[in-house]
Amino acid sequence: MPKRLSLDARNEALLTLTGWKLAEGREAIAKRFVFRDFSEAFGWMTRVALLAETMDHHPEWSNVYKTVEVTLATHDAGGLTELDVKLARAMDALAG
Repeated sequence: MPKRLSLDARNEALLTLTGWKLAEGREAIAKRFVFRDFSEAFGWMTRVALLAETMDHHPEWSNVYKTVEVTLATHDAGGLTELDVKLARAMDALAG
């Protein structure tokens, strides 16, 4: 099982992630992705879903038209882990 990041490691990771912030009221990170249209948003979600499946690490997310709200946390670890940081970086890369 992945280990939760220490407070220092969590803060350091946040400094390297563009647009990600601590989720309110829990140990998780969150970001809003806005695309040109629904098709682009859904295509990105599909690419992320395939990657998440290979990582066996799945995001909490919702989609309304061209906007995708994402929250990442490792439930088994009870908070933020390196898996969340890795998936956040991959999501950013896939979003371009």
